Amino acid sequence: MLIVGSPVSPYVRKILAILHLKQLDYELDPITPFYGNDEFSKLSPLRRIPVLIDGDLVVNDSTVIAEYLDEAYPDVPVMPGSPHERAQSRWMEEYADSRLGDLCVWGLFYPKIVAPHVFKRAPDEDALAKVIDSDLPDALDWIEARAPTDGFLFGDSVGIADLAVACPLRNAAIAGWTPDPARWPKTAAWLARIAALPCYARTMTFEPAILATRADGRRAVLEAAGVKVAETSFGTDTPRASIMLR
Repeated sequence: MLIVGSPVSPYVRKILAILHLKQLDYELDPITPFYGNDEFSKLSPLRRIPVLIDGDLVVNDSTVIAEYLDEAYPDVPVMPGSPHERAQSRWMEEYADSRLGDLCVWGLFYPKIVAPHVFKRAPDEDALAKVIDSDLPDALDWIEARAPTDGFLFGDSVGIADLAVACPLRNAAIAGWTPDPARWPKTAAWLARIAALPCYARTMTFEPAILATRADGRRAVLEAAGVKVAETSFGTDTPRASIMLR
């Protein structure tokens, strides 16, 4: 099984955490869509990550990939059992992927981390202030009202909805913003429980290979961290500006 996409992407991280939780073997092609080649465009026509390749099956979109993994490898489920809770889980994941993704990735991580280093472009400070001062706090207020007081959203086991919330907020943390426990105590404690899980904590060990290493050296650093890196890659040395991550 091959996963195409950088582990710092919240959508790739979500899938890697599920793979670790289910104890499934995989190889990783740790590209960002900025560096995807023409073959990547054929593999992912919207130039989004992650992409899963399992034999002759190619699956795009983290939500679709997660549900495929849950159906194909059901021993450790990440979706709740009842139709009622499955609907709630899908909506929480959609909110996290869409709203939190927009704010944490495109509103914070991209302008503060990606654009200056990849495209040599300074962030718009007014736009950043709006995300930090109003947009993201509003989103966290909504999440705080729904965060579990103990355990996870749908019981004692972590699920896809929990991971979907935690992953973009990890990108916000890398960019320097974390939820204030005084304002969002349930959310902060819930995120700490998720971060302590081996399946999620493992994904955090990949961050130095991406954030502190040049693109041409990341594969070697990931291998040194115990990641099985694919022999061939869908990446190039030249970034493109038009991409999506989901």
